[in-house]
Amino acid sequence: MQDMPLLISSIIEHAARAHGATEIVTRTNEGPILRTSYGEVAARARQVANALAALGIAEGDRVATLAWNTHRHYELYFGVSGSGAVLHTVNPRLFRDQVAFIMNHADDRVVFVDLNLVSVAESVAADLPGVTHWVILTDDAHMPETSLPGALCYETLIAAQPTEYDWPQLDENAAAVLCYTSGTTGNPKGVLYSHRSTVLHGLISCSVDSTIAASAAETILVLVPLFHANAWGVPYAAAMAGSKLVFPASKLDPASIVELINGEGVTVSGGVPTVWVTYLQHLDQHPEDRPTRLKRVFVGGSALPRALMERFDRELGVTMIHAWGMTETSPIVTVALPLAKHEGLDEEALRSLRLTQGRPVYGTEVRIVDEAGTPVAHDGRTPGNVQVRGPWIVKGYFGRDELAVDDRNWFPTGDVGTIDADGYLRLTDRTKDVIKSGGEWISSIEIENEAVSHPGVLEAAVIGVPHPRWQERPLLIVTPRAGAELTREQVLAHLEPRIARWWMPDDVVVLDELPHTATGKIWKIKLREAFKDYRLPTA
Repeated sequence: MQDMPLLISSIIEHAARAHGATEIVTRTNEGPILRTSYGEVAARARQVANALAALGIAEGDRVATLAWNTHRHYELYFGVSGSGAVLHTVNPRLFRDQVAFIMNHADDRVVFVDLNLVSVAESVAADLPGVTHWVILTDDAHMPETSLPGALCYETLIAAQPTEYDWPQLDENAAAVLCYTSGTTGNPKGVLYSHRSTVLHGLISCSVDSTIAASAAETILVLVPLFHANAWGVPYAAAMAGSKLVFPASKLDPASIVELINGEGVTVSGGVPTVWVTYLQHLDQHPEDRPTRLKRVFVGGSALPRALMERFDRELGVTMIHAWGMTETSPIVTVALPLAKHEGLDEEALRSLRLTQGRPVYGTEVRIVDEAGTPVAHDGRTPGNVQVRGPWIVKGYFGRDELAVDDRNWFPTGDVGTIDADGYLRLTDRTKDVIKSGGEWISSIEIENEAVSHPGVLEAAVIGVPHPRWQERPLLIVTPRAGAELTREQVLAHLEPRIARWWMPDDVVVLDELPHTATGKIWKIKLREAFKDYRLPTA
């Protein structure tokens, strides 16, 4: 058999050959919606590769992006990695010091910056002596005044380059993309994806039993940021399959999302639950905006609330697909889709199955172990620490000598969960979030999921608070939906028939809003800090 390397450049060249006219639609940062195609993206990606060579970028050099989801950022996905350089997608929502830290840690040489993120770049530029070029992702007419040294205009830069480029035949294990974790428990850590791992992950993302199930018949709205673990693999899977892509830039408000879903005939999308909660709130006020072609929505980043899934099922006829992974896993590990044996299950049982994190996709293995590292039974009841391994799972963090896995490549995820006999993973907590009350474990995730099923609760978080008798007891912190008035008694009454009695929170606090990390997750570290001296009424 022929031995050909699995390279990211091969993905966009295939898309250009087989699906060259398929649309790529972008809401640009300049304002108008722009329509391009896979053929044009491929040509411009080659221009990007030529431009990088002209700027002195060599194989292995890191090229950073501070950018939203647009066609230009998509061109960089292929032009940078395909040339042999490493694409470093930086989360602009991180705190300034974290942005400076990871860009210095990565030793970025060139930074591509979106028009509305120039101020972020300017705030860190003086602390980045290794950066030799700043490129603004716009055209000459919209080029801003900036203090960035020697700032270049993207469109002018690539226009000077030919559209022909011979992609190098790299080692498929060479570095392709660098993503950093969100750094909620310290400095962010770098995960360096290879060409091989990225292509394999993209291929499995096209399968019917995966999240995206990309095909040439689909129109995919890419709401997951391109700086979040490669937008969960969508950019590569879509190009492999020839799916029409729709990019929202930085406009993620419900009205803008509705405009793209309905105007472009979107059939598939994905994102964290919060995006879809606000989307439903918009539809409550504007029922005429209900989607007509949307079929599937994949959800990850945090647990999928039952109430959210039920509303999408019942009111929109849209299937929500729960998946799980992390930056260290590229990210797809498990997907909550039913097996043939589950045909005929009643609606409630089927939803319970779909609310698990799911079963492993091909290429990944998942197990749970006890505190001594010994595997525990997959009986759906016995909890353990979750470990994973596979060809797109991290082995070690960028710039660190020590490995992140054991001698058999098992990576500890920091999650606690159970696995049933069919392989379905159900996460019960993060290791650091488990509440240990009187020697027993209480799942904060399950309490949170039941809390947000209350019609007046928008978001919920459970943290452990010290207790003189039980060591820790759960404190539930909630935010109300618009116009709702929540009381402690209402929330506890809602929970009473839904969770074990000894799991019941000892108190409920209602806040206007909860703190969130740069990746949109509820920031429990901040909550623990804010409530570290909180005295429970039962203490």
